[in-house]
Amino acid sequence: MRSIVDRLASFRGWRAHASSFVFGAIAAAALPPVHAIPVLAIAFPALIWQIDGAARTRTAFARGWWFGFGFFVTGLYWIAHALLTDPARYGWMIPFVVGGLAAYSALFPGLAALVAHRLGRPGWTRILVFGAVWTAGEALRGLLLTGFPWNPLGSIWTVSPPMLQVTAIAGVYGLGLITIVAAAAPATLADTGRRRWAPLICALTLVVVTYSGGSVRLAGASSTVVPGVVLRLVQPNIAQHHKWRQDLRAAQFAKHLKLSTTATPTRPTHIIWAETATPFVLANDAVRRRMIAMVVPDGGYLLTGTIRTSINRAGRLQAWNSIQAVGQDGRVVATYDKFHLVPFGEYVPLRSVIGLAKLTVGDTDFSPGPGPRSLKLDGLPPAGPLICYEAIFPGQVVRRNDRPEWLLNVTNDAWFGISSGPYQHFASAQIRAVEEGLPLVRVANTGISGVVDAYGRVKARLGLGREGVIDAQLPVAIASPTLFARWGNSIAWIAVIAVFLGGILGGRPWLKSVSPIHR
Repeated sequence: MRSIVDRLASFRGWRAHASSFVFGAIAAAALPPVHAIPVLAIAFPALIWQIDGAARTRTAFARGWWFGFGFFVTGLYWIAHALLTDPARYGWMIPFVVGGLAAYSALFPGLAALVAHRLGRPGWTRILVFGAVWTAGEALRGLLLTGFPWNPLGSIWTVSPPMLQVTAIAGVYGLGLITIVAAAAPATLADTGRRRWAPLICALTLVVVTYSGGSVRLAGASSTVVPGVVLRLVQPNIAQHHKWRQDLRAAQFAKHLKLSTTATPTRPTHIIWAETATPFVLANDAVRRRMIAMVVPDGGYLLTGTIRTSINRAGRLQAWNSIQAVGQDGRVVATYDKFHLVPFGEYVPLRSVIGLAKLTVGDTDFSPGPGPRSLKLDGLPPAGPLICYEAIFPGQVVRRNDRPEWLLNVTNDAWFGISSGPYQHFASAQIRAVEEGLPLVRVANTGISGVVDAYGRVKARLGLGREGVIDAQLPVAIASPTLFARWGNSIAWIAVIAVFLGGILGGRPWLKSVSPIHR
């Protein structure tokens, strides 16, 4: 191991950058759907050793940035699929969009490496400082420039429901902090001191305690369902390049209607279609609403993603990406408008300056809705609707003073093809269920659709690229709001500050670790 450390420390220039990039790409293999979690114990120690070997702070930043660039390019490659839905118009943008977003996101790992080099001493104290700043960077990435908290490190654990349970307290960022400190801990094995095993043992103990606590919580978890409610999730599997074609719209609408009436042993009480499932303005189309009314179950509703439009006071057209509920009489009885819009997908920032059109159909930018709300429909518990990537934002998915009893996430992941993108998207939604203590129902055009209970356990699932329906009962919410539901990301921030201060104070001379690299 010492020879490996010395070798990494000797790298300069492009060799150092290339090796950092490779280790970042290796770390991305831990993300969904691969979940190769042990690779983190290779990638993060290597980065810590590279930080130790940096002669200057800016060199440490560069190594952290290249690591982050490798991590995000590999984890976000699927964005290219969205641009390839119209390659003639948008194909040229792939290196700029994927590379640019990865380069921006990599600033946060770069900052973590910079601060760890500057304030943390080599050894376990540097690991604590690095882990705290990395986690703070994930949280800030979810807030700055409208936010993009995609692939937080804690999302690797969706393969393990017991590990997810801590998110009910500290959220995905708290779980990520545990993960990164544990993953980087093997770096201390290259020390020459007698206590070089102690940080690793402590880190592994923390992981075991987290897993054991989650197992205990799951052992007492309820599997109760809401009586009298059976939801039919409709997944038509319509390719994105077909979705808005005028000559195919009638057939696609007919497919939705046919799937909604599929004969199964269970009888649904409510039907749910995916984001923009109706390729027309539903509220303005009485004929198609009457056709929908014919498939609405007795006493129930059909909830669908659709486009909503209106003419504002200035005489200009406004459009919203919405969910609307249609009753047996064909009337729209409830509406939710998406409030967290995708830049360049649903609106173009600084359109007059940039001069680009949005990727989605139509020239009109979508308008944002007023924010989270609860939909109240007869026969259903109050629902917290989320459209597309609104489900990736920790602590921003429900209205606190009007708390729902379940989350409804409709999306159209056809943009991302058969790639890791839909799996990562589903993982984020799964974590929101545990954080909030609310079951989550997810309906996706091409998948992944499913039902997740309030403990993050997947109760029903229809895989990517498949056509069909799921008939599933609705799990109940936990009896009282989780600590995360009450405090949001505050607990994670307290943990970050505590770990950061531990790294700073632990770096005092009388607690100084022995460094594997002496300068």
